Amino acid sequence: MGRSTAVSGVRPTGRQHLGNYFGAVANFVRMQEEYDSYFFVADLHSLTTHPKPEDLHANTRQILIEYLACGLDPDKCTLYVQSDLPQIPQLYLIFNMLAYMGELERSATFKDKVRTQPDNVNAGLLTYPVLMAVDILIHRAAKVPVGKDQEQHLEMTRDFAGRFNHLYQTDFFPLPEAFSYGEGLVKIPGLDGKGKMSKSNGDASCIYLDDEAEVIRKKIMKAVSDSGPASPGAPKSDAVSNLFDLMKAVSSEQTLQYFEDSYLQGNIRYGDMKKQLAEDMIAFTDPIRERIRALHADPAAVSKALRTGKEKAWDSAEYTLREVRHILGLRPF
Repeated sequence: MGRSTAVSGVRPTGRQHLGNYFGAVANFVRMQEEYDSYFFVADLHSLTTHPKPEDLHANTRQILIEYLACGLDPDKCTLYVQSDLPQIPQLYLIFNMLAYMGELERSATFKDKVRTQPDNVNAGLLTYPVLMAVDILIHRAAKVPVGKDQEQHLEMTRDFAGRFNHLYQTDFFPLPEAFSYGEGLVKIPGLDGKGKMSKSNGDASCIYLDDEAEVIRKKIMKAVSDSGPASPGAPKSDAVSNLFDLMKAVSSEQTLQYFEDSYLQGNIRYGDMKKQLAEDMIAFTDPIRERIRALHADPAAVSKALRTGKEKAWDSAEYTLREVRHILGLRPF
């Protein structure tokens, strides 16, 4: 009996930061050992925002390089670019016939986009959940690693798959389930003392995987903290909690415990803490950064990995589309 199939993708919006790494990529590296995993760059999804062609191409390549640098192995998983599979837009058209206007308009993401970008409410935004569903169903995936913000889309995917199976009296599509390792989602805070690390809060809030050592030092030293140590035993402020959360991600247990004890005793020096955090951050990202440099200097290696992934993804997608066409009655004469 074969391993379960898992699918996940990311839009090419630029460089990856530590929040992306701990929130998704580190899990992908683990998943490739345990599942038949498909990971892709969702460049077709990006077209809803009309990116500049040169930016879309460069960002797609950057994500592929960073995925490989983080440990995704083309021999263990299938890594590909969404637009390389023409089967995806074909299945997207078919599933648009199964999606109802009302349920698409009720999508939380769509309502948010209508509110935040009223001048660009295009049909692609409305049917975004359909394309996301097809990304999963094209490989008949059983497991999908998603965050809280994507749970509604996964539920819609299950609805579309179930609707297809019911309408055409088949069990061809499995109903995919959300997946995690049961350890809870890792949320890496930003350096601005606010919410999670996100490019929408500006580059100064993020540590990118390819940031040079001196850039990391400057960013960490500017991270928001308190002006002085709190009274012994006082609760941590949000900004200080963020620093400790970052340290949990990249520092040793001994280092973390040292600063925890200093905080509890009321004699912590945040400048010293940030200096240590910066060096630990540099040490953590250095192997990834070196691999990113090497891959940028070896475009043939990237092309080979992508070619291998495209071939494997193509075979899977072609099987699904061929079977769907047969089920629908779209058969050759």
